[in-house]
Amino acid sequence: MAITTPTYNPPCKMPNGLQWSKDELFVMDQQTDNVYVLNDEGYVCRSMATPTENGSGITVGGGFLWTASNGTTKFRDFRPSDTHTGYIYQLELETGAFINRFRTPDEGGIHGIEWDNNMMWVTAFNPKALLLCDPSDNFKVIEKFAVETERLHGLARDGDGIWCAHTTDKVIIKYSVETGKEIDRVQFTRDQPAPHGLSIKNGVLWYADANMIGG
Repeated sequence: MAITTPTYNPPCKMPNGLQWSKDELFVMDQQTDNVYVLNDEGYVCRSMATPTENGSGITVGGGFLWTASNGTTKFRDFRPSDTHTGYIYQLELETGAFINRFRTPDEGGIHGIEWDNNMMWVTAFNPKALLLCDPSDNFKVIEKFAVETERLHGLARDGDGIWCAHTTDKVIIKYSVETGKEIDRVQFTRDQPAPHGLSIKNGVLWYADANMIGG
């Protein structure tokens, strides 16, 4: 059973993506598609509007902010910039301003993204897989590991593996980055909040439940 510790009050209604970067925690709000940046005491030090739609994953790397745009939003009014399509957005780190966008590797929806030494791990739905992609080459897939467990969500790179939150089954599984095989897992009980956003700091996993009834 996972031992969970409520740590920070969420800065938004639907915290769906998390990313620690140095001493700042980036939070993706699925409702507004704004990003909130918290300091290490849990206080909001800045927020930014983004062109993301139905925001899910979030990561920081290469001097940029990256967000996972998971298709048509159900939680706010449509905006002229909405595409209703799965994209990975490259944004200005301090302001959230648009720089570029890339279709998801499987051209479907997307939840988790995680920067890894100039590459990026991406969750895929069709079929279920973890993909290691090259952002400098239009997100060319470098490695692909099939995954059996449903509803891949937040990602967190850790040592010889990458943690992936599986929201429906309320489990976080660590997969080997060399073979894709499971090497560890954290199981939640039925009454614990379901994992959506995921990040890691100093060897400790952090997650957000997106405040969704039933996970």
